Amino acid sequence: MRKRYVILGSFVAACISSSFVPTGAEVTKEMLGERLFFEKRLSANNSISCASCHLPDHGFADTVALSRGVGGRLGKRNTPSCANVSGRSLLFYDGRASSLEDQVHFPVTDTNEMAAKLSTVVRRLTADRRYKTMFKKVYNAVPNAANMADAIAAYERTLETSASPFDRYMDGDEKAISESAIRGRELFMGKKAKCFDCHFSTDFTGDEFRNIGLYDGKTYIDEGRYGITGNKEDLGKFKVPGLRNVAVTWPYMHNGMFRTLREVIDYYDDPYKTVSSPVNIDSLLLQPLHLTEQEKTDLENFMLTLTDDRFVPKK
Repeated sequence: MRKRYVILGSFVAACISSSFVPTGAEVTKEMLGERLFFEKRLSANNSISCASCHLPDHGFADTVALSRGVGGRLGKRNTPSCANVSGRSLLFYDGRASSLEDQVHFPVTDTNEMAAKLSTVVRRLTADRRYKTMFKKVYNAVPNAANMADAIAAYERTLETSASPFDRYMDGDEKAISESAIRGRELFMGKKAKCFDCHFSTDFTGDEFRNIGLYDGKTYIDEGRYGITGNKEDLGKFKVPGLRNVAVTWPYMHNGMFRTLREVIDYYDDPYKTVSSPVNIDSLLLQPLHLTEQEKTDLENFMLTLTDDRFVPKK
């Protein structure tokens, strides 16, 4: 398994709610980015932050199909996790951002999300003595759109997790996961369930765009990647998400239509029960899988092992 980073945690509580200004030895761009991630002044009316929709206790995803932004406006798509994205080459379900730095401005300026102007956000940060001091220590410059994005991206790169039962199993602990989960892993990687065809790599994503049948031009009308590229072959395609911490990042799919992993598995078992006439569906999904109830349970139990210890509720 590749080396991963430790998620930061205590810095925000120490300095957001106080007048605390770190010394030069204490402040890093990751710390600054963490504070900005929780900063509501990045939104038009100071009401929401990045963390309002990317909930730290839920794998940095949301718990509703569509998140609400400024003024209660609904977002267009389900909020994806921003954890385990340091290795992603394109961001968002439609791949509109080419880097973590590039993705920062989209939610900040989106009218359905934070609805702010970058110039307004920069002005607010510059007017705050604590932020001005921190930016000076980290960048030797006053706040601007570029170094703000750089700091938030640096923090997001720390949100890597690898302390899951699956990781311990792969490191040689044969008792780390159940027999059912082991069978589920074999199904996941095999030809019957075919999950591994799209969900591979350390983070269980190949960073590809796939049409899994949730576009028919009638009921399901989100065009996905096509809206960015204009290429008809991309119609209804969405970026394959990683599956780390998937048990706590519900609801699922780009529209948040499924609340449980079992619903997702049932969908993949036969997409045509949900969407009778999908357009441009991937060839991998043309035939139903015919999974047994035990196989579905095994697949679910395997995916449950991908949850990092920090996201498992304490008993």
